[in-house]
Amino acid sequence: MLIPKSPKIKNKKHLMFVASQNCCLTSVSADWCSGNVQAHHLLKPYEGKRGMGMKASDNNVVPLCYGHHAKLHDKNGDEDSFWSTYNLSEDYGREIAEYWWNLSPYNQERFKKWTTNNL
Repeated sequence: MLIPKSPKIKNKKHLMFVASQNCCLTSVSADWCSGNVQAHHLLKPYEGKRGMGMKASDNNVVPLCYGHHAKLHDKNGDEDSFWSTYNLSEDYGREIAEYWWNLSPYNQERFKKWTTNNL
């Protein structure tokens, strides 16, 4: 039996919202953040799946400065071990992505739940 695909979330406004935040490693990193903050799509998303050569949905992003983003892809490659180098849990990225998605003013799912409960 085939498992139905969950719809991929594409939300450019949410990506810009996340990129407007501080790097999620600012407070825990001994090395300085460098460059603009980018919305990094998780390699191991908290929700949905990521196929070969595909990005995770836009709700699975964390704010990373250019320097940390490059370090994650160039030196580590493995996201879970990347968080561990900063003494963070392997789930740190997934927790941060979910936090920003729940906080995002562009999260249509949250808005639908709010209007249903408050109208």
